[in-house]
Amino acid sequence: NDVDDTDATAILTALEECVEEGCQVVFATSWGYMDYVEQVAEEYPEVLFAHGTGNKSNGSNFINYFGKINQARYLSGIAAGMKSLETGNNNIGYVTAYGTEYAETCSGINGFTLGVQSVNPDATVYVKELGAWADEVNESAFAKELIDSFGCGVIAQHCDSAQPQIAAADAGVFGCGYNSDMTADAPTAHLTAPIWNWNVYYLAEGFVDISPLTENCAPNTQAVIDAVRELIVSGEWDVFSGVKLSYDIAEDGTVTINKTDAPLVTSERDEVKDDVVVVPANTEIVPAGGASVEDGVITGTMNYFVDGVKVV
Repeated sequence: NDVDDTDATAILTALEECVEEGCQVVFATSWGYMDYVEQVAEEYPEVLFAHGTGNKSNGSNFINYFGKINQARYLSGIAAGMKSLETGNNNIGYVTAYGTEYAETCSGINGFTLGVQSVNPDATVYVKELGAWADEVNESAFAKELIDSFGCGVIAQHCDSAQPQIAAADAGVFGCGYNSDMTADAPTAHLTAPIWNWNVYYLAEGFVDISPLTENCAPNTQAVIDAVRELIVSGEWDVFSGVKLSYDIAEDGTVTINKTDAPLVTSERDEVKDDVVVVPANTEIVPAGGASVEDGVITGTMNYFVDGVKVV
């Protein structure tokens, strides 16, 4: 059933009904269900509760499942970066539900930015935070502000509606959606979108990827993305390592990936929580040549932006 993730009574009722019907495994698929799943899991230790997204588990019968969406974000960042080079506009916008408050949004912004910079190291990603998981009015308004006030030529997003992409199309610029292929909503603007294939968690591999590239993308974008995807899938390289990528593209479209040992460094702003600096500006997170940030940090505790992100 479709259960409103802001309705505590409905959530608890649905979970109880699953248990009463004899379910031994219960999947919960919205962030808003998390605290209630945790509560019910304590009452029924013999039932396994698996919660999609979020950051809680009890290590027993309440687990969290999530994919490496930051990898797909990086690939979409390549598309955005190549478009920024083609248009000569180094300003890229990003409408996000939240910033460093949640590792999910934080790591997504960082992964996207690193993908952009692998193509266009002069680019800046301007981030505008909604402070809510869904707010279609401001999703549109913030995208327009990023375009009009900061001159952004590509608009990315961490929100499920296509409003930022529609705003990009209306302004004659480009964009990368999220969670679904938004080409039909903004055919003149959309480049690609990081997408979830949630069904494969229950069946097989291929949890995250990007939607098919559109004709709006810059030439050779597909070739670069294919080459990087191969590196990621093979396990040879990952997004938050101390190795940065750049690319040489031959006249025939052949892509050569260059790897450079370089530290992963935070942005030029202190990350502050409750008036305390939790991550100082320009902090080295991973040394040059170092292994990628651990998965638990990416999905659970990442609370800093990388160099190249500017919150507005």
